[in-house]
Amino acid sequence: MIKVLKGRRRERLRALPLPAEWERIIERNVSFFSRLPPADRQELFGHTQVVLAEKQFEGCGGLELTDEIRVTVAAYASVLLLHRSTDYYPRLTSILVYPTAYVVSEERYAGDGIWEEGETVRLGETEARLGAVVVAWNDVPRGAIAASHGSNVVLHEFAHQLDFEDYVVDGTPLLERGQYASWARVFTDEYDALRRSLDNGESTFIGSYGGKNHAEFFAVLTELFFHCGGELRDEHPALYGELRSFYRQDPAEW
Repeated sequence: MIKVLKGRRRERLRALPLPAEWERIIERNVSFFSRLPPADRQELFGHTQVVLAEKQFEGCGGLELTDEIRVTVAAYASVLLLHRSTDYYPRLTSILVYPTAYVVSEERYAGDGIWEEGETVRLGETEARLGAVVVAWNDVPRGAIAASHGSNVVLHEFAHQLDFEDYVVDGTPLLERGQYASWARVFTDEYDALRRSLDNGESTFIGSYGGKNHAEFFAVLTELFFHCGGELRDEHPALYGELRSFYRQDPAEW
């Protein structure tokens, strides 16, 4: 019964007209919005309404939350949900937004069984088990020029949320049953190839951060898929094909 009521509530939220100012924010800030098919734009509006209603936003580090911040982050998060059956990031409750990069204290392994305290500067992170996503507002791309380098902290961190829907952060989100075998083959082969290139000091289209681990590989590829779809398709057609099947979108054709 709870699931049915939640579904009906979401249907009502998606059917609500988006406030005109929110629509202008999305048009202005979501860099590829103008290239989306008209039906996708309307679907994006609906998903954005649900994300805004269901997730708690919090300004951190002195940041005062505005509609521009909330709507922009929610809209980018909603891009990953288009055309897909979704429970709207069920492990996520809070979205924390800092004005700029922020510093966190953490323990790091120094070797020989020794751990040391240190500070790390971050632009975003996913606290999967705590149900939180953290992003730095000044690193959220706004407009076509800001996103030309293909980096998007919101897409990156929400890709981690999709990855965690099966409670394991391993670079493999919940897939259709028939997709697991091809996904494992393609992503393993491509990740191994990236690691070899990085170890040999070669430049790569995907970049070094994607070679950190399988989870970061998937998150970085998600950024490239939406912002540099044509280039990703040309450089890594098998990876592009797997992401196109998962996200049910084809950004290279926008």
